Amino acid sequence: MTEPRPIPRRASIPILSYHQTDAVPPWGMPYRGLVLPPARFARQMRALKALGYRGLSMRDLMPYLRGERTGKVVGITLDDGYVNNFDHALPVLCALGFTATSFVVSGQLGGSNVWDAAAGVPRARLMNVHHLREWMDAGMEVGAHTRSHVDLPRCDPILARAEITHSRDDLEQALGVPVRSFCYPYGQYRDHHVEMARAAGFEAATTSDSARARCPGDLLRLPRLTVWLSTPLPYLLARVCLDVEGWRRRRAPRQSAVYPAQPVARSAATGVQVAERAAVGERLS
Repeated sequence: MTEPRPIPRRASIPILSYHQTDAVPPWGMPYRGLVLPPARFARQMRALKALGYRGLSMRDLMPYLRGERTGKVVGITLDDGYVNNFDHALPVLCALGFTATSFVVSGQLGGSNVWDAAAGVPRARLMNVHHLREWMDAGMEVGAHTRSHVDLPRCDPILARAEITHSRDDLEQALGVPVRSFCYPYGQYRDHHVEMARAAGFEAATTSDSARARCPGDLLRLPRLTVWLSTPLPYLLARVCLDVEGWRRRRAPRQSAVYPAQPVARSAATGVQVAERAAVGERLS
């Protein structure tokens, strides 16, 4: 009897998610785990280059995500549009020939991360129009991140639609270029938010779901791999080179069968949950 052939797995692409690239805040500061020292960011980018990977913005990654091209590529995204990304990440990206996407909060151009104030997060400056134009002149992409960095599932549908749609309108008017990429704040979304992003004209939207992007797949629900302060370089490279998250998910049912008394830990957590863990210094792996 002929044995059945294994079902081929779809190709997948890692998309990395960063936030601030700056000096690490004091221990115990909320969201400390989302701040990466510039030297560490540079070391990670150089390691990817040494392994033959090319870092790409969401714009440049689209042919690969659609399955139109293949190659050793990795998506590079930086959320919120911090000036410290302009100061520290941009020179590294340019030196290596990489591109990246900065997801910008359109109502805070030149402002600060006011959405974090209630949690006690220190104020951090955000890029203004001048910064963003230089960012784009260097070959990088600007994407939308709503107008006010709202938690979309907590918004009524009218507000959610306005936050998604007008963030694109604001940026296109300010920068004079099409804005095609979107990022759900906190990585949180519902099915109707995906449809809102589609109706607004976005071609790609990223989440904080911890996985590699399947090609081809749903371009408006793209998962990403968050890079934390606690992420060791070897583990980051393993996640880029191998489908670690997929391996965990495939292994979890077998673990639960062998050890039925032990609950199976989720391999992915929401952006808010993970950030809260990082805030108290828990090592994520």
